[in-house]
Amino acid sequence: MARKETAADAANPGRLKQIALTYKMTRRADKKIGLVLAAVGIVTFGVFLAIGFLIGHPIYLGILGLLLAFLASAIVFGRRAERAAFGQMEGQPGAAAAVLDNIGRGWTTTPAVAMNRSQDVVHRAVGKAGIVLVAEGNPNRVKSLLAAEKKKMNRVVADVPVHDLIVGVGEGQVPLKKLRTTMVKLPRVLTGPQVTATNDRLRAMGDLMSNMPMPKGPMPKGMKLPKGGPKAR
Repeated sequence: MARKETAADAANPGRLKQIALTYKMTRRADKKIGLVLAAVGIVTFGVFLAIGFLIGHPIYLGILGLLLAFLASAIVFGRRAERAAFGQMEGQPGAAAAVLDNIGRGWTTTPAVAMNRSQDVVHRAVGKAGIVLVAEGNPNRVKSLLAAEKKKMNRVVADVPVHDLIVGVGEGQVPLKKLRTTMVKLPRVLTGPQVTATNDRLRAMGDLMSNMPMPKGPMPKGMKLPKGGPKAR
């Protein structure tokens, strides 16, 4: 019992520090975050306290209002923190891969299955909606990357639906903050075994990272193997 309490006590400062860091990060992009959270908390508590006086139970409603005020502030803080994080990631190389990496269960993601010299890149996600190719970079250049990747995949997974998305803020593009929602809303057409079979065939086909040429002989000092293998969710 004592060990459990000690572990819990040690974890609390870590959580508080993480919340503080998240608040600082959010405040850099959202200067009004403090005022908004205070307003949400005060208004929520004030409404329940007023109702408590009206019905003759100010203490009970005051306690309930305090708890709900904290909950409402936490929800608002979470949403604005997420919005601030996406705002800072927008336009950064690899931002789409970061979103895909946290899309949730049921998806297998492979970053950088195609790339050009201008660092335009295509990532791949496989789930019950089929195959989703997510491109980030110059809209005109990534179209050729997407077409080439589709042609390559068509040799082994011609029977699986393929969706392509271009991350960006232009017409016909998907904003980074809406990428996960857009993918989750895609119609589910594959069963679990079909998803597994699709992943196996694509894995056998290989991708950009696994097909990168490796130097012959001993590996040069300081050289690291490229990361980016499939990540199952």
